Amino acid sequence: MRHKIVSCFVTGCIAVFSAVYTFCIRPPTPFRTDTIATVSRGSTLKEAAQQLKNSGAIRSPFFLELYVHILRRSKNVIAGGYALNEPQNIFTIGKRIITGDHRLQTVKVTIPEGSTIVEIAALFSNSLVSFRGKEFIAATEGKEGYLFPDTYFFLPTAMPEEIIATMEETFAQKIASVQKNINEFNKPLKDIIIMASIVEKEAHESTARKMIAGILWERLKIGMPLQVDATFLYINGKKTYELSLDDLAVDSPYNTYKNAGLPVGPIGNPGLDSILAAITPTPSPYLYYLADKDGETYYAKTFDEHKRNKEKYLQ
Repeated sequence: MRHKIVSCFVTGCIAVFSAVYTFCIRPPTPFRTDTIATVSRGSTLKEAAQQLKNSGAIRSPFFLELYVHILRRSKNVIAGGYALNEPQNIFTIGKRIITGDHRLQTVKVTIPEGSTIVEIAALFSNSLVSFRGKEFIAATEGKEGYLFPDTYFFLPTAMPEEIIATMEETFAQKIASVQKNINEFNKPLKDIIIMASIVEKEAHESTARKMIAGILWERLKIGMPLQVDATFLYINGKKTYELSLDDLAVDSPYNTYKNAGLPVGPIGNPGLDSILAAITPTPSPYLYYLADKDGETYYAKTFDEHKRNKEKYLQ
């Protein structure tokens, strides 16, 4: 009799363990490999367990909570994406979300100097599988000019706020490296970044940038309109500097033909070379400049001389 009871108990234990393993512990079948399960930022353990269930990473949210909370003695989970490259049981998944074992390769994203926020969003959208472009653009309102263009490495599931914080931190580091020059130049940082963003679009090498910065600061000093064509790339998204009369008449605070002074904000995110050009401009007797189709820049002291340069180099 006792033998039968023991036998039944053992059989029952095996059955229970088998059921728990089958329905709670072992990986779901089929297990979706080569995918990314995402734990949202700020998620509780309960919410994370349900997200992993919805992603097909686990069978039982309850058992994951039980394992992490009781056996691992933790309630905290690390947000982000988790690569599912092979079937894994609930113990492995549980350990990964409390240690941040994402198993993801970082993605290299290069932001060209002068890129606008909209262009930056497009670059990240093309590179990061979970990137939320609209959320990024909304979160960067008022930050044009202050997201430093550089080469970055992010996880493919990087959130907009993480990317923005990294780019702003890089901007702060770059500004710190030239803070002495900024202090000596004695103009507000906002004006410097606006000018740098214009210079970034108006020239493509350091010497010309410094010359053009000197000319534009001088125009502001004497009350002359800036009349820079590059701002129209920002106003209407055109990819050409050839402007029509309608372009020149457009009602926009970025139209430097109609409005005196600097535009209301940067027209892109300038690189360090353009920021340096803005704060270390080259003094000259010139008030006008133009670039030919090869990018060579020509300068003039008077408008008549400028017109002759147009006839000579732009025809």
